[in-house]
Amino acid sequence: MPHITIKTYPDVTEAQKQELTKAIIDNIVSITGKNDAAISIDIIEVPQEEWMDKVYDIDIKPDIERLYKKPGY
Repeated sequence: MPHITIKTYPDVTEAQKQELTKAIIDNIVSITGKNDAAISIDIIEVPQEEWMDKVYDIDIKPDIERLYKKPGY
């Protein structure tokens, strides 16, 4: 607990992915008290021109009311 999937445009650098991963892990450990060995994170790159079809329509729109943070677009 938990497994986190992040989908982003391909313009995020490897260094930014590493920094983001560390920040997320640090916050989960701090807030939940879970051991970092229980956390997994996947980062998937999706080209901007495919975002609406591959991410918004599939992952966001069907469950928009359940999202804790909704997109502003």
